[in-house]
Amino acid sequence: MAEKLGIMVCGHGSRNQNAAKEFAVIAQALRARNPDMPVEYGYLEFCNPVIASGLDSLREKGVTRVLAVPGMLFAAGHAKNDIPSVLNTYQAQNPGMVINYGRELGIDLKMIRAAGDRIQTAVDEANEALGFVEKHDTLLMVVGRGSSDPDANSNATKVMRMLWEGMGFGWGETCYSGVTFPLVEPGLTHAAKLGYKRIIVFPYFLFTGVLVKRIYSYTDEVAARHPEIQFVKASYLNDHPLVLDAFQDRVREILEGAAVMNCQMCKYREQVLGFEADVGQRQESHHHHVEGIGGGLENCPCKGDCDASCRDPDFCKEHGLPYTPVHSHAEPNDLEPAFDYAASTTLGGKYGHLLNAAPDAGLEAVMNAPSSGKSAAHEHGPNCGCGGHHAHDHHNHDHDHGHDHAHGHSHDHDHGHNHGHGHGHDHGHHHAPYPHADHPLGPKSMQKKT
Repeated sequence: MAEKLGIMVCGHGSRNQNAAKEFAVIAQALRARNPDMPVEYGYLEFCNPVIASGLDSLREKGVTRVLAVPGMLFAAGHAKNDIPSVLNTYQAQNPGMVINYGRELGIDLKMIRAAGDRIQTAVDEANEALGFVEKHDTLLMVVGRGSSDPDANSNATKVMRMLWEGMGFGWGETCYSGVTFPLVEPGLTHAAKLGYKRIIVFPYFLFTGVLVKRIYSYTDEVAARHPEIQFVKASYLNDHPLVLDAFQDRVREILEGAAVMNCQMCKYREQVLGFEADVGQRQESHHHHVEGIGGGLENCPCKGDCDASCRDPDFCKEHGLPYTPVHSHAEPNDLEPAFDYAASTTLGGKYGHLLNAAPDAGLEAVMNAPSSGKSAAHEHGPNCGCGGHHAHDHHNHDHDHGHDHAHGHSHDHDHGHNHGHGHGHDHGHHHAPYPHADHPLGPKSMQKKT
């Protein structure tokens, strides 16, 4: 019997329903570019359909060979562990189907050009609305997602350098939305000291969501402390035509047998400086407990455009919503929500008092705070994190999650609603902690300031 090809686009998922809608556009674009192949999509967590459901749809359409494309910018925990684990498990359970896994979007000239276009649009609009500023008087801040994988983090820095040099800005910096350092607030606080008239903040993200809203909120907060500087928020990548072309290229690579993931600097295979504990981790998905549970609360005032305000106990009390303390795999105890995501100064919100605040006072308090000194709650097994399927048994699926994952994966976890479960750490998987979880410019700088 002749093989029948199908395409599966694998995403992370978000509580923000607008992010889910934007991701679905990728599948629609690939359908238009591949009219002879069925195309489905699915998510690791929260959103529906889950990846297995998308694969079921392809199988029901007679597909025998799946070209699976990760909807990821860089290869970190999701692309290296979580998605392959789900795909390998499905293939093992359905022997008649072959699943070929492609590579992440990565460092790609199409992606660089798309990013440059978004940034240039922001520059043009700022020049028109705020007055012309030379690029040599402008600092470019590229904000990456942030991961415990130093290879993925370094790719964000490379993207920044190519944009900085290619577009001729006066200076360029990189910061991250979570997990690693520097995070957005300390990164922008540092950048504000460099004397540039304008700072362009560009989230190198595919879609909107809690993290993009966090980036813009922190930008507003730092801007309020520095009214002498123009802070300009550029749009994320979204469905730029060149981004869609890059996805099509990944499909073509699988067909041509050229889908090669970068393993040269992979922390799961090599002893990357400072990450020796990660070598040989098990390849498994850590999203089983939130797979397919849906997005944000139906009665939340965000109306689907989640900004994680539901992680603030005061917000939940005001609106009659269930509240769950933030859970962290980096520390065994419950943590308070990392940040209050209510509207910032430019939206007339609660950060107005920062307009007259002394620069860096809050940040210095965080930087001078002692390290928690707590050890991580998980350890990993001996098998390679890049290899084949690893069967594993998950016990006690009683999870009550409000994750702020400062640990070994690149998680877009900003969930704070109650799943109706009680969380025990006994779920049968273990992973090494991110070694710099208490870096003063990293996750610690997101803790609420009192």
